[in-house]
Amino acid sequence: MWFKNLIFYRFTKPFEWTSKELEEKLTEKRFSGCGSQDISSFGWVPPLGRHGDMLTHASGDFVMICAKKEEKILPASVIKDALEEKVETIEQEEQREVFSKEKKALKDDILMELLPRAFTKHQKTLAYLDTKEGWLVVDASSFKKAEELTSCLRECLGSLPIINPPLKNLPSAPMTQWLSENPTVPAPFLLGDECDLREPGDEGGQINVRKQELITEEIQAHLEGGMQVSKLALQWDEAQTFVLSDDLIVRKLKFTEMIQDQLDEVEAETAAEQFDADFAVMSLSLRKLINDLVEALGGLSDVSAEA
Repeated sequence: MWFKNLIFYRFTKPFEWTSKELEEKLTEKRFSGCGSQDISSFGWVPPLGRHGDMLTHASGDFVMICAKKEEKILPASVIKDALEEKVETIEQEEQREVFSKEKKALKDDILMELLPRAFTKHQKTLAYLDTKEGWLVVDASSFKKAEELTSCLRECLGSLPIINPPLKNLPSAPMTQWLSENPTVPAPFLLGDECDLREPGDEGGQINVRKQELITEEIQAHLEGGMQVSKLALQWDEAQTFVLSDDLIVRKLKFTEMIQDQLDEVEAETAAEQFDADFAVMSLSLRKLINDLVEALGGLSDVSAEA
């Protein structure tokens, strides 16, 4: 359950659905596996897995949800080989050329023929709503994966008034400043041992620094030469370590022993009770992290728009 990545969205108006109402809405798209002719399937499953039936799990102001995706695995090379074999057979037996329009129809037929025999892969995506602070937080390392979940949630609710956090500054600006001359990282953050530097522009060069001291003359020279920080490893309040990207995605999120110490005080007797305790500790800690991170980056602007 512990999140490894964070993509967080800002609600432009208070989330008005109760946990019970949200449960009812999500039930409309409860996950169902792929049929024989389906390429993929997407829907909601219980966050507690086999330990629960509910599609939502509420803890105070937080509500956990979980989406599941099933995809048929059909390598393009397999379809290509089958199509080439089919075209060659037709051309030899009927003594004619197969053109693009017919090839497309043949490809569709081959796809439908292979789908029932294809292997499948499954992937779950956890997310939670912070109804008090107005955040939707998704455990995803790419916007594509996060937007699959938000699109499904929007479809269930009819609307989902969220936007990417409207920061006053581009994240790369304060991140670069934190490593520049006389570097000062806002408390309670500390620098880690990893960063990526990038020159402005699509064709600009990039330097990756791993497991090294970041306040060095070499890095200062690159920054003075116009390079900007695009990724930066940080530690927050001795509770989490992570890598922040200039697109505001938090990756490689790890919880420290301090968080484990809080959980050691909980006497959970069932898997459901342990999940509830983990969720409560994680969500409260991440609420503080997100709020501190937004403040450290310069805060939110007053601009808002309904999604």
